[in-house]
Amino acid sequence: MSLLDLGCPAVMLLSTWQERTSLTLSEAYYRPSLTAEYDEDSPGGDFDFFSNLVTKWEAAARLPGDSTRQVVVRSGVVLGRGGGAISHMLLPFRLGLGGPIGSGHQFFPWIHIRDLAGILTHALEANHVQGVLNGVAPASTTTNAEFAQALGTALGRPAFIPLPRTIVRAVFGQERAVMLLEGQKVVPRRTLATGYQYSFPELGAALKEIVA
Repeated sequence: MSLLDLGCPAVMLLSTWQERTSLTLSEAYYRPSLTAEYDEDSPGGDFDFFSNLVTKWEAAARLPGDSTRQVVVRSGVVLGRGGGAISHMLLPFRLGLGGPIGSGHQFFPWIHIRDLAGILTHALEANHVQGVLNGVAPASTTTNAEFAQALGTALGRPAFIPLPRTIVRAVFGQERAVMLLEGQKVVPRRTLATGYQYSFPELGAALKEIVA
């Protein structure tokens, strides 16, 4: 059994007779950078283990030929109730121990789970949608420090205690730590151009709904 068989997002497909939609991770596909901006046409998927794995996931989900309309949704960090990234953050933030990761200057591409589901549904139902869509919120230019502050505000708690880089590397490993400490500025240019209307385009409203 290969890594392509183990929980591969791109192989968990929503399909109809003539359409196929797959889900992969934008935070792994695009190269971490404090300055670059990535849209759906930006290069990536070829610089480390995780990015190459995402490229293989997307290739595994692709059908040959042009007769099938195919869409790949590259998701940012998914925020929602009862699990995912937010579940690991709530306890320290509720205790007033939350804060930015590292410097906090790195970008934090995020999306509310309701909008990720909405984009997948939109991709299946709208016949003009094709190719890659970035599944991130329009306000995905949020930095990690801004995210920490917004989560603290939503919970009514301070959020100023940073998580040192050395601890991040020790807990997550070098490759994953790079993504967390550097991040990417990912924009949903094509997603917006297809006409998708976000339910939670702004971070504050998304977090208030999640922690309510």
